Amino acid sequence: MKNSYKIILSRFLSNYGMLGILIILGILFSILTLRDQYPSGEDAARSLSKVLSTYSHDSSILIISRDTGDDSLFATSLDKRLTDQGFNSIKIISGDPLTVRKQISALPDSEKVSLIATSYAAAPMAFSIKNEMPGFANTIITPPPPYRWPTFLLPDNLRNVANQIAVIAIMAIGMTLVIITAGIDLSVGSLIALSAVVTAWFVGQVGGESATFWGMVLSGLIGIVLCGVIGAFSGLMITRFRIPPFIATLAMMQVAAGFAYVISEGKPIYHLPESFILLGRGAEPFLKIPYAVILMIILYIAAHILMTRTTIGRYVYAVGGNMEAARLAGIRVKRILFFVYMLCGILAGLGGVVMASQLKSGAPTYGLTYELYVIAAVVVGGTSLSGGEGRIFGTLIGAFIIAVIQNGMNLTNVETYTQKIVLGLVILGAVLLDRLKQMGMGKK
Repeated sequence: MKNSYKIILSRFLSNYGMLGILIILGILFSILTLRDQYPSGEDAARSLSKVLSTYSHDSSILIISRDTGDDSLFATSLDKRLTDQGFNSIKIISGDPLTVRKQISALPDSEKVSLIATSYAAAPMAFSIKNEMPGFANTIITPPPPYRWPTFLLPDNLRNVANQIAVIAIMAIGMTLVIITAGIDLSVGSLIALSAVVTAWFVGQVGGESATFWGMVLSGLIGIVLCGVIGAFSGLMITRFRIPPFIATLAMMQVAAGFAYVISEGKPIYHLPESFILLGRGAEPFLKIPYAVILMIILYIAAHILMTRTTIGRYVYAVGGNMEAARLAGIRVKRILFFVYMLCGILAGLGGVVMASQLKSGAPTYGLTYELYVIAAVVVGGTSLSGGEGRIFGTLIGAFIIAVIQNGMNLTNVETYTQKIVLGLVILGAVLLDRLKQMGMGKK
């Protein structure tokens, strides 16, 4: 029994050992970014209402805020909470400094303010009013109390990390299959640009800013299908004419980039509907998880099932492990290779649609050097460049490792050039570990 547990643990660590690295990185950046946090919106109202609950309910409270989204939410939420607590003299004043001063000056002289409750954004304005207006000399100003928490672990930051890595992670699914077959696809970065440009261009043709939902869906599908065709063409060159994958996909990288510049005439394509950003920037209302991240999760589950529960998945591993043995076993190797390159192109096209939605435009410069990040995610996730070995969820972990490193370095103010050095060393380290692992297996 103990031996079976050891085997299971050893297999898990072999397949998903990088998960430990991801956890360590999360802990490291949590420690390095531990700072005072200043709540806003409903969170600020909740914490400040607890502070104000210690004051007499006869106190006259003036809530000062700006008229922006979070501040407006703060003011209305705090007003409701204080009213529920039994305060009966509450007034809200919001707007820019000039508007706030005018409204305060219009208050009756008999109306004495005991407390000023203000958000952090409006606090400088409140203190300036207290210093300049004699009637507020004895008024207590109370902003929401700060709290200690890692900036890295703030929900907004974690959602931002997941949303930023969504495009790379989606493309990395296809690249994982390609690399498992001992191949490579260098065209995916250019396919992002081509898909984004084609999608934006077709949206412009079917109505522009007035385009319908189905018009946008059709435009996106055209961009995805075109990239799938280019991926299939790469697969055809590799299987039919035995052109090395590096050369075939390098050529298609140039072709796709050229088409993107020709279609867009070298300029970004704007004038898209506001609803076009739904996929890239929208989020479900409960946990506020971005739709792009939900799409990414669905695709990874589907890809995991494909690679672990279907005949095609077993064939992909067999082709990567030993192509000649797979052929002799009756596996149609050329069809498998054709399939993985076409799928890689399709997913790159989907990544381009997501990026176009995130940026609400299509430009031929999108996806620049993304092929390197995608390959890095796959390799860091444990997929062997020698082929025949790799896990879909390992790739997802690899993508998040890269995203966490970049985000953590941004939060700790590491300069861009140093980030490139660190990322390069991470990729080199992952490849080195793979080679050492292969050498160790060879000795056995």
